[in-house]
Amino acid sequence: MAGAAHCSLQAKRLLLDPKFEGYKLSLEPLACYQLGLDAAVAEVKLRDDQYTLDHMRAFGMYNYLHLDSWYQDNVYYVDQFGRVMNLSVTLDSALQKPREVFRLPTDLAAYDDRLCASIHFSSSTWVTLSDGTGRLYLIKSGKRGNSASEKWEIMFNEELGSPFIIAHSVCFLKSNVHSVAVLLLRVEKDELDTKGSGFHITLEWLTIGEISKEGDHRYEIFKRRVLQGKSVPHYAAIEPSGDGLMIVSYKPFKFLHVEEDKVEENDDAKTTTEKKDPLYYWQQTEDDVTITVHVPEDNTKDDIKVCFSPDHICVTLKDQPPLMEGKLYSSVDHESCTWIIREDKSLEISLIKKNEGSRWPELILGDTRGEFIMDPSQCSEIAESLMHLTSEVMNPNPEKENPPCNAQELEECDAFLEDSASLCRFDGDTLKVTHVIHLGSNQYLFSVVVDPREMPCFCLRHDVDALLWQPHSDQPENMWEHVATFNALGYVQASKQDKKFMACAPDYSYAALCECLRRIFIYRQPTPLSTVLYNRKEGRQVGQVAKQLVTTLEANDPILGFQATSERLFVLTTKTLFLIKVNSGS
Repeated sequence: MAGAAHCSLQAKRLLLDPKFEGYKLSLEPLACYQLGLDAAVAEVKLRDDQYTLDHMRAFGMYNYLHLDSWYQDNVYYVDQFGRVMNLSVTLDSALQKPREVFRLPTDLAAYDDRLCASIHFSSSTWVTLSDGTGRLYLIKSGKRGNSASEKWEIMFNEELGSPFIIAHSVCFLKSNVHSVAVLLLRVEKDELDTKGSGFHITLEWLTIGEISKEGDHRYEIFKRRVLQGKSVPHYAAIEPSGDGLMIVSYKPFKFLHVEEDKVEENDDAKTTTEKKDPLYYWQQTEDDVTITVHVPEDNTKDDIKVCFSPDHICVTLKDQPPLMEGKLYSSVDHESCTWIIREDKSLEISLIKKNEGSRWPELILGDTRGEFIMDPSQCSEIAESLMHLTSEVMNPNPEKENPPCNAQELEECDAFLEDSASLCRFDGDTLKVTHVIHLGSNQYLFSVVVDPREMPCFCLRHDVDALLWQPHSDQPENMWEHVATFNALGYVQASKQDKKFMACAPDYSYAALCECLRRIFIYRQPTPLSTVLYNRKEGRQVGQVAKQLVTTLEANDPILGFQATSERLFVLTTKTLFLIKVNSGS
């Protein structure tokens, strides 16, 4: 990932509520409608050779209900006869039975090694569809959503190797050619992996374009690119322009290059395995920061250029790319900053802190090429300041108002299986990572399509809250925008041991999660109260309250699909489709 810009997610303070008091359980009944299905959902259970956590994540926890975000309250699923069934809702009290819109030509029962069929809605009139056997269909659907003009017509149909599921797809115009980019996900046996699970994950990025020859219009594959990684991505989406790709994953993905690039890849691997010395060392006091950079001996003072600004530093040698450059952790008095060449030919830079007394946890945001050196006096100072937090006794003063934390009382809310996930943006032309964000403990929760013309949003846990982020690939200065907050949802969801799916309304009015069987939890955003309510403990009036609602389905079958719209929740089991009315229409 050398050369990639290390970025960070900037939360909007106005969307955070530090005074949030929690959810109040509401007993208000929610209208729940159910539709019996003519044929069972085409569920594909994991085989004995699909035993890894990645198989479970990709296929065992697959959402069999597909929401068409281009049209309101429009859902699809595939039944055991290979029929694509649609339910479009306008009025809850006048529900129609799901109707067939397309039938897969393949006899699914004849394939033992197939995966679940998958659907993705590339645009308001185009659909990508996989039958789970390794065949991809590109379909022109016309306007969907119970419309008379909806007619699914196959425009492209090709066998693409081993079975896959569709992770994402988009339609776009490139050089006046109508194109569709599709992302296919596979979990494949890895004979070379003797220490790990024995499998690797591939993401195949296809670009299919229209070709016109003598009045004959057909679609062909223009490009095939393959990425490989060691964990199923939490999130993978193609940019609306088809120029890039964003992936959130626990372990990194890399493009498999063509032959001439393999040498370059091997060289990269060698350099990463060799332990590199730090590029620079830095120390700090309460007033200043001192940086020592080793520069090659053949450089003179005239070859070195150091530029300071209130929150930025740049060091260059001759006409080479910047040796170190980036945004400083905090502001400096740039007019008082200096640099000298020491006797050992190293470069020493002195930065004067604007906010005296503050300690910097890092020098340049996201730059890991330096090493911090702490002098012994600072170590003893820090140890002394933390002394009051430690004791020989487990709880020396139990009557104290704020007793120390007891680890046995903690829920699993802060224990993450994967604490090093990252968000990477890949360029479609160079096949290199251009931006990377290390998510650390910001646990991935779910994704949701808010605007179908944009990339899907992803929801991450930040402390106890859940923050929703909207990627903007066309806005380099605002590539990931914080668009909504679900208060305390990060904490709440961690206590739900049996949760299977999470979702939220595209208008952010509520978030919801379901367990494997029956129970649905709904968390509404805070709303103003119609009556006066007092907080007795603090003796003040409460202006708004956030409600939690719980619904139990009348079903014994496991939940296979779960989707949220602004008005209702759709829940799919093997033989029934449930509709839960959460908000009344405007």
